[in-house]
Amino acid sequence: MKKNITKKYIKDGIFMVGGFLLIYGVVWSCTNLFSFHKVDNPKDILITNSAGNGIELAVEFKKGKAHNNPLMAIWIEDTLGNFIQTLYVPKSIGSGVFEHGIASRGKWKPGQVRRSAALPYWGHRRGIQAEDGLYIPTRENPVPDAITGPTPLNDFRLETKTNNKNLRQFRISFEINQTWDWNEYWTYNKFPDDEEYQTSCQPALVYSAEIDLNQPKVRYVMEPIGHSHYSGKNGNLYTDLGTITTALEITEEIVVILK
Repeated sequence: MKKNITKKYIKDGIFMVGGFLLIYGVVWSCTNLFSFHKVDNPKDILITNSAGNGIELAVEFKKGKAHNNPLMAIWIEDTLGNFIQTLYVPKSIGSGVFEHGIASRGKWKPGQVRRSAALPYWGHRRGIQAEDGLYIPTRENPVPDAITGPTPLNDFRLETKTNNKNLRQFRISFEINQTWDWNEYWTYNKFPDDEEYQTSCQPALVYSAEIDLNQPKVRYVMEPIGHSHYSGKNGNLYTDLGTITTALEITEEIVVILK
């Protein structure tokens, strides 16, 4: 009887050890498989204006070596530069409320912030002036939620639609700005009395791609065409990029893809 019990324990023990080794092998294999296929640069997916009845397109953004939480806006103009519609803007800019807007008792809290130097070219192109004279959305008059989203921290792909399906020739514009990116020309004390400049440093850059659906391409690479006013005092485009350095390295590539 004892022999049978002993044999049973030995048999059960061998079975349990074998099962453990099998499970360990599967987990080890899956872990190594995951590591082998690990993505170094994750891509965020943003979806805006999903109810639009127009052209489906995507904007793919690949961050550069100087990327550090920039803000950006994407919109459509006609070939003469007349504003048509916003495709994407961060929730913070679109609502006028920033997650780290107010410092209270040593902690940051959401609060309304007016940053005229953040994306001034887009703001002036949009052409909606707030009561304080700035061309920035406010908490009382925000951009619709359908075209806002979180600020992407990684490479990202924006999937969106136009409102007008009859567009044939148009321009997609992209403005991007990153705070505190000083260089030898855009120094901290260049405009010591201008607080808006001191939050912007190198001014926002503007990229553009011309779309012609009469001779369509699948892929359009956006090119830098100039920079905005350093503190957002106007909506002019300054085409001389000779003083811009690391701001041009915030992005490695921006591509528009027609679906």
